[in-house]
Amino acid sequence: MFFSDIFFETTTALLANKVRTGLTVLGIVIGIGSVIAMVAIGTGAQQSVQESIQSIGSNLLMVRPGSQRGPGQPVSQGQGSAVTLTLEDSDAIKDAVSSIEAIAPVVSSNSQVIANGQNTRTSISGTTPDYVSVRNLGIDAGQFFTAEQNTRLAKVAVLGPDVVDSLFGDGSSTDTSIVDSADVVGKKIRIGGIDFTVIGTTASKGGSGFGSEDDVIYVPISTAMQYLSGSDALSLINITIAHESEMDAASEEITALLRERHGLSGDDASDFRVMNQSDIVQTATSVTSTFTLLLGAVAGISLLVGGIGIMNMMLTTVTERTREIGLRKAIGAKRRDISRQFLVESIVLTFCGGVLGVLLGWLAAFLFSKFGSMTTQVSLSSVLVAFGVSAAIGVLFGWYPARRASSLNPIEALRYE
Repeated sequence: MFFSDIFFETTTALLANKVRTGLTVLGIVIGIGSVIAMVAIGTGAQQSVQESIQSIGSNLLMVRPGSQRGPGQPVSQGQGSAVTLTLEDSDAIKDAVSSIEAIAPVVSSNSQVIANGQNTRTSISGTTPDYVSVRNLGIDAGQFFTAEQNTRLAKVAVLGPDVVDSLFGDGSSTDTSIVDSADVVGKKIRIGGIDFTVIGTTASKGGSGFGSEDDVIYVPISTAMQYLSGSDALSLINITIAHESEMDAASEEITALLRERHGLSGDDASDFRVMNQSDIVQTATSVTSTFTLLLGAVAGISLLVGGIGIMNMMLTTVTERTREIGLRKAIGAKRRDISRQFLVESIVLTFCGGVLGVLLGWLAAFLFSKFGSMTTQVSLSSVLVAFGVSAAIGVLFGWYPARRASSLNPIEALRYE
């Protein structure tokens, strides 16, 4: 039997019952479309998380306080509860580790802020002028505070765009364009009952998994310690390493230095944690990859259901065309010809469903991205995998009906009513 004959017979058989063929293909279309769309959402989320982490700075190490236990308390109070990191630690790291390019200690707290008749509670970050370069912070209007202002405990503040909107906008929109940032510079705000002068605003960085850097007020670290936090303990030390190749060595050097300064030895647990940006990216990538795999697996179930639908249709077709099969065998058709005919019909069904499913998945991903404010990315690998799986389903679920048709006895098939 020639290929053209098989193609003609397959097309004729499938078009003989268009509604049933369409409904059968619909199962594969939904299955393939779901896989493409779900994987696109997962891949987009993974890309978005990686970009958010990369946006906080390059070659970045972060030293955070570790956990602590109170006297007689066997239960840890959690990471970040220790109050052992100090400005002296930050200065010692800066002096001892030669590969450091810049360092910016941070003391954070939440406080009530009042201005322009508005009242909001937001994060207050006391830091140094190097924070701008360490965390890739952009200035939208005015300027960041200087080392001289930090030394003399100046009561100056730099506002994030969300804070600008909360205090000087209508407080209900995230669109900061309704407020001219330049008009905010020079205004007075009241943080924890103390007046501060706004000297600048930062450019929007968008939200991230580690808290939005748009909803924050920056003040000199000396001012924050003196008037706002009431503590000398640091919340975080941001460190930029000059070269990526020196990240691991610098991390080990900082760990050894802080353990020595904190009097830790032997098996003593560290009261701080050095976090490598690359490790954070790898961890986030691992989590989002698992998330993508889970979404793809859930969508794959609908693909399996579509395959069962194809098997059901092919079995029905074999039953309906039993006399035709008997007649073909009677005039010389071999088992492999009958088997090949029904197998090709099954593969054509999944192929058509695969093409339409890819288009449906791409359209769904596009609509999610356009109207759902969600980053999506349709990858070539997901399309190829979905197509490969659909072809495998065509062969797998078409094999049994084809084998059943080819094994029919021609005499009994001709007698079939």
